[in-house]
Amino acid sequence: MAKTAEDLSRLLGEIAQGDRQSFAAFYSATSSKLFGVCLSLLKRRDLAEEIVQEVYVKIWARASDFDSGRASPITWIATIARNRCLDELRKKSAVSLDELQETQEFAAEEINPLAGLEHGQDLAALMRCLNTLEEEKKQMILLAYYRGLSREALSQKFAKPVATIKTWLHRSLAQLRTCLTP
Repeated sequence: MAKTAEDLSRLLGEIAQGDRQSFAAFYSATSSKLFGVCLSLLKRRDLAEEIVQEVYVKIWARASDFDSGRASPITWIATIARNRCLDELRKKSAVSLDELQETQEFAAEEINPLAGLEHGQDLAALMRCLNTLEEEKKQMILLAYYRGLSREALSQKFAKPVATIKTWLHRSLAQLRTCLTP
């Protein structure tokens, strides 16, 4: 079973060529993680299952869009799932900030010790770079990309126009990218 980012990247390349066995292997390696992301956002098992299915259809169709230089395979598919979940939440009803949980838990993913060390180093580098941001912008990045808040929700929380929020997010991400690039 594929577990490393390299394995998953290779599988995505094969999926882009229409390889059904690679798709099955990719699904087996990532479906529990993806389901956890969807369930944590939607809070409904039936809806999360439906969205996961839609996301895998999109992965099959758009595997050639994956760029390992921009994101890891898990990040890429989690972003697709997160965006689809947010679309569903917006369609159903607006989520108030009071309804969001303080923390979100994601499905556990077994990793080998070497991958765990690499993940820990990546996380430490990210945290170091996050700490270079102004506190308000750091909170905004975490709320947007970890908790899944929309720009509109951030606008309400920080009492700033949506356009300002968009600009701050864009600039903060650029600052993080510069900090994380060796």
